[in-house]
Amino acid sequence: MQVITTTMRTPLIQTAVLACALWAALGAMPAKAQELTVSAAASLGNAMRDIGSAYQATHAGVKLNFNFAASGALLAQLQQGAPVDVFASADLETMDRADAAKLTRPETRVNFAANELVLVSPLAQPPKARTLADLAGAGVRRIAVGTPSSVPAGRYAQAALEAQGLWSAVSTKLVFADNVRQALNYVSRAEVDAGLVYRTDALIDKAQVRVDAVVPTVQPVRYPIAVVATSRHAAAAAEFVRFVAGPPGQAVLARHGFRAP
Repeated sequence: MQVITTTMRTPLIQTAVLACALWAALGAMPAKAQELTVSAAASLGNAMRDIGSAYQATHAGVKLNFNFAASGALLAQLQQGAPVDVFASADLETMDRADAAKLTRPETRVNFAANELVLVSPLAQPPKARTLADLAGAGVRRIAVGTPSSVPAGRYAQAALEAQGLWSAVSTKLVFADNVRQALNYVSRAEVDAGLVYRTDALIDKAQVRVDAVVPTVQPVRYPIAVVATSRHAAAAAEFVRFVAGPPGQAVLARHGFRAP
């Protein structure tokens, strides 16, 4: 009887051991990371990617996915129900529209960066304009700017030109871009004589682009960020917003030429 009893118990013991091993293995498997989608203005591309790397280095449970485009295009995506967790625009007006449409959580909104509008030209050729007024001269035929209706840099440019009474004089020369990086590319490739872009964008392509002047803007260039109202990960999204606006994010932004708001 003892032999029979021992033989019968062995499979039961093996099953229990296997079950414990399985549970231990399952417990050791990492939990699936929360994925946050961050829609940010095109001019933030390089800086925001670096901020994302710094954030994920200290927040192992979060994976960041970035979506870069003109602020107006990003707002249109939110209006159409795009699954986004955090929205960062290149101007206050676009964020105000998002707030008014109840697309963001106003209590999470914060201004986190500032920039400047600059007049640039291709480094491969002599500058044809040193001031906004020079853009009206016969020597300047094509000027790259963002489309004012959807690109904040374009709105800043239009307001600056209107303030100096130059809009009508240069409007036929304007080459409109879908975002500020595209405007910069037109200048880099010498497809235009001049362009109006952010200072941080001009710094990206110093080997091809010359900064000829800082353009005074009617409104200061400020960047706000907020949690999107429909975010499924509101707590994690709010933590990322705090990181961007806090010392770690500010240090990265400064390295990319952005100023404190």
